[in-house]
Amino acid sequence: MRDFPLPLALTARLSPVVVLAAAGWALSSGPATTTAEHKDAPKTGGQSASAPSTTAESKAYGAAPAPCGSVAEKTLKSLVPGAKTAGKELRSTDAKLRRTCSWNALKGYDYRWLDVSFEVMNSDEAAQKTYKDRITEKSGGGAVPGLGDQAYSVVNLTTEDKQQTREGMVFAQVSNVLVVVTYNGSDFETKKAPSTDEINKGAIEASRDAVTALKGSQNQ
Repeated sequence: MRDFPLPLALTARLSPVVVLAAAGWALSSGPATTTAEHKDAPKTGGQSASAPSTTAESKAYGAAPAPCGSVAEKTLKSLVPGAKTAGKELRSTDAKLRRTCSWNALKGYDYRWLDVSFEVMNSDEAAQKTYKDRITEKSGGGAVPGLGDQAYSVVNLTTEDKQQTREGMVFAQVSNVLVVVTYNGSDFETKKAPSTDEINKGAIEASRDAVTALKGSQNQ
């Protein structure tokens, strides 16, 4: 395994992967999105300013769990060989409502990147709407049976400067939480990407761990 920073030649080749990951994070964590998805419901004439929100009281999850402990060590070693299993939590505009952990490693010339995010909404309905919006934006995938209340996975291939990168995303709704997993990889020696099957199965495997961790956080 080689630790970052990488040699200049490889750093240049990594740029498509880094851009993809950054773009995905910007999509799910921008301040505008936070305002739209998490603002309190407007107060009605029969609800005083001091009265607690009924929607807030009925939420299954009030805060996002620690994302860096959401994926099993065995899964991490399989999906991101050579990565530190502790991961790195990314900065968030509101850590109570949105938290993301990232793992990445270059082993030889083989690169892998994994992100796991928990996004807490005000209600199940808000999470359902956000889920629908996300899968509409990422068309071309399919449902993942038995994962959360509903789940969807999609895999895409990009090529930049003859370097292929294949990225899989899984969106899983669990009550008022949206679990988002991004998994991608490249081979900087052959300039080829891992197979669609490998990336899709890896993203789903990490998602199952993350959903299990989320459900377990209710008992803590």
